[in-house]
Amino acid sequence: MQALSFYWPFIKLGATDVWRHKTRSFLTMLGMVFGVGSVIAMLAVGEGASHQALESIKRLGSQNIMVNSVKPTSDDLSNSSAQRSRLAVYGLLHDDEARIRETVPGVDRTVPARMVRRNARFNERALELRVVETVPDWFEVVPRPVLAGRVLAPSDMDEHANVCILTEFGVRKLLAAEEMLGQRVRLGSGVFEVIGIVKNESGGSVRAPDSEADAYVPMSTASRLFGVANIRHVSGGMEGEKVELSQIIVKMRDTSVVEAGAKAIEAMLKRFHKKLDFKIDVPLSLLREAEKTKRTYNVVLGAIAGISLLVGGIGIMNIMLASVTERTKEIGIRRAIGARKSRIVVQFLINTCVLSIGGGLCGLVVGVTIPLLITFFSGMPTVIQPYSMVLAFGISVGIGIVFGLYPALRAASLDPIEALRHE
Repeated sequence: MQALSFYWPFIKLGATDVWRHKTRSFLTMLGMVFGVGSVIAMLAVGEGASHQALESIKRLGSQNIMVNSVKPTSDDLSNSSAQRSRLAVYGLLHDDEARIRETVPGVDRTVPARMVRRNARFNERALELRVVETVPDWFEVVPRPVLAGRVLAPSDMDEHANVCILTEFGVRKLLAAEEMLGQRVRLGSGVFEVIGIVKNESGGSVRAPDSEADAYVPMSTASRLFGVANIRHVSGGMEGEKVELSQIIVKMRDTSVVEAGAKAIEAMLKRFHKKLDFKIDVPLSLLREAEKTKRTYNVVLGAIAGISLLVGGIGIMNIMLASVTERTKEIGIRRAIGARKSRIVVQFLINTCVLSIGGGLCGLVVGVTIPLLITFFSGMPTVIQPYSMVLAFGISVGIGIVFGLYPALRAASLDPIEALRHE
């Protein structure tokens, strides 16, 4: 309380001085307002983009290893008899899944999947879907919110049931305004009953298990109906490709063995694949890289926005130097009647603090408002972190004090006699 009673007259004097020169003070504070606002807003935009990417990677599972089939280059295929017969044979095999499950240490389970494009028809509507031929464990290893019905069950595999699960986008396009569950949809040469609807997810930079419109069907049923070769008619004959498995999702028992497991899988596959027709994605490694990139990104954005704060601090120094010049005679009178240098320094520093704190508070409002407007109008996710608000406000006050110190010391060092002669 004693400290407050000591500083209160200076605070009132500083506020009165700011209010007396409203326009000048407002223009000076704008630098801090936009500086604080830009720091918060830019960090919120960067945090939102990073958060979206990180969440997409996390949804793939930190214990999972995604092994994908990729088509080799034409040079790798040109020497094979399959290429001469215009049937490209490549990719992962069921034997690869068995080898991974049985030989790689730390594997909890493996989930095979084969993805093919098929035309789906319902009454007069048609839509090209990606058919995912898989097993019930798919929805345990890569969980998806079930919007209606159920997912695949072991009985569907055993009975070779003609059932499918659609993603929400496919349902809206194909079964619009219809009762969704229980409808029969034609996929290629088969008719499947819709037993469930799930929310699909995107993997961002990762080779994601989902596409916009998917239909999940039991692998046992699809193998019987579709086979393993995709043949298409072209001028002069037919061509196609044969891929047993498009993807194997390997779930490890613990995150500590994920990266070692990925190396073991890669070494094993290279022994049995003469050409490079597979690719391994490790969400855990990508997550760590994404988090590292996020930190770097935030530092860069914060540094760029911090330049605005520096400019605002220079503006405060400029206006305080002008104030010292204007009030030279007042300073001389105060010194002549016994005011100590420390009182003069405190007076001008408090004036500076009033400007920087006022600008900082207004900047907090601007910094919170801009990300909300960005999200509202563009749909881009933004995440306002409390630390960014504290950091930006603290820096604005610190810059105000640092840049106000020189004018305050200059005012205190004025010679009283020379100050009294100033006109």
